[in-house]
Amino acid sequence: MLESLSITNFVIVDQLELNFDAGFTALTGETGAGKSILIDALSLALGSRSETGIVRNGYDKSEISATFNIVNNHDATKWLNENDIETEGGLLLRRVVFSDGKSKAYINGSSSTINQLRELGELLVDIYSQNSHHSLLKASTQRDILDNFSNLKNNVNLVKKLYKIWHQLFLEHEDFEKNRESYKLELEELSEKINQYQPLEFSLENWEHIQQQHKALNNRTELILGAQKVLSILNNEEPLAINEQLSDLNSHLTNLVQLDGSLDIHLKALDAATLELVEMRRELNGYAQSLEENHELQKEIENKIQLTFDFLRKYRLKPDELESASKAWQERVLLLNNILGESGIEVALNKAKADYDKAASELSHQRAVASKNLSNEITDKLKQLSFAHGKFLVNLKHIEASQFGNEQAEFLISTYQGAEPRPIQKVASGGELSRISLAIRVCSIADTNIPSMIFDEVDVGIGGGVAEIVGKLLKSLGEANARQIFVITHLPQVAAQSRYHFKVSKNQVNNQTISHIELLNEKDRVNEVARMLGGVKITTTTIDHAKEILS
Repeated sequence: MLESLSITNFVIVDQLELNFDAGFTALTGETGAGKSILIDALSLALGSRSETGIVRNGYDKSEISATFNIVNNHDATKWLNENDIETEGGLLLRRVVFSDGKSKAYINGSSSTINQLRELGELLVDIYSQNSHHSLLKASTQRDILDNFSNLKNNVNLVKKLYKIWHQLFLEHEDFEKNRESYKLELEELSEKINQYQPLEFSLENWEHIQQQHKALNNRTELILGAQKVLSILNNEEPLAINEQLSDLNSHLTNLVQLDGSLDIHLKALDAATLELVEMRRELNGYAQSLEENHELQKEIENKIQLTFDFLRKYRLKPDELESASKAWQERVLLLNNILGESGIEVALNKAKADYDKAASELSHQRAVASKNLSNEITDKLKQLSFAHGKFLVNLKHIEASQFGNEQAEFLISTYQGAEPRPIQKVASGGELSRISLAIRVCSIADTNIPSMIFDEVDVGIGGGVAEIVGKLLKSLGEANARQIFVITHLPQVAAQSRYHFKVSKNQVNNQTISHIELLNEKDRVNEVARMLGGVKITTTTIDHAKEILS
């Protein structure tokens, strides 16, 4: 959602700071006051093409900044993450345009390309006007509108998944046909590698263990002497033998316990230490004997270490990489055996194609039903918007199998009786296209991802009851999921339905024309609607009429 817009030295705007909220906002004012300048400025912040003549006279550059709340805009957040741009604290788009037409772009303070600004901008705001390209003219948006209208998200995702599987197997099959012999050679090499690996009985845990064993055996003499020294201390072979001292301690403590039972805890601790030392003596005896008797073990360990080092060196691997590498070899061998088998990849390829065809056919059926329903709903809305003989048609064009299915949705329209439906961008004028876009959005707003929409010239060529309908439709759009709807209008019936009302005016300051914009309070809003109703001279009657349509 657009939170604020700052404009400096842009055409007839010197300095402008505006804050916005969710809902329907109307912008009104006399012709030439600068209403469309706001859209042009925002469009630049969203990545539109810059040109000469937009910098205010007497200045070398113009600057436009727009801040957005993207907490609920998952597409924009995803785009920022994919492009490694900081997302904390909202989103700031900034565009600096110089008098020669060149410009610089920034996203959250980081320099960016105009193309990046445009890509991100398309996820933030849709602008419906005669001179602005908007998402509804894109084939991808038209397809998404149709799919979202009938809740086909699960079908679409399934088709994408199955197409990916089929396409990958197709590429594998093509690759296999070109490289059958190389696959056979690869299988032979992998099989030989696995045959050399298996006798190693390798695991990282075992590898660390035998290295420790090897180190101990290489230091056998020193370890045996050290163990024997400890045993001699335990076995009363030294003047200060531990066992003899422990026996004396036990005797003394036993006598003391007879005099004071509270000392029994120390006697128990001594008994436990004595048992631990007995166990130590037993284990050290066994350890010393094992070192003396394991010459064959040392030879076996040294041989296994050497074989492992040779294998690692041959295949340029590290010990901690070997286990995962062996799993990859096994998986690749299994795949190659399947590919080179009698049925091979063709069975899997045919099954994947059949699975895709089934899912895509079901999606085609659902789209055919949805296209009729959506066509009827939008046609009905068009009739409310003064297209008495207008007809909207969702045409499903067959395309080659793709991740999007077997057809492309195309929006067609005829605006007068007997006309052949044609693509909306080729038939409608600027004002008509805005009203057509309004009808489409009213029918499909529930699942659209764009949080902010701007309609310019939506009321061209209409008036009276139709204008009131347009206003109510815009109001309903603004109330749907806390969206933002901006409308530039000349019709009081449209402006009266808005939640917020900004007035754009122009003044002469130091022989220069300056555009000004302000948020109207209740009294000023009555006056502005009265001006729109009655022209230059505002009478009591027009004031009363303004109050009536605002109530």
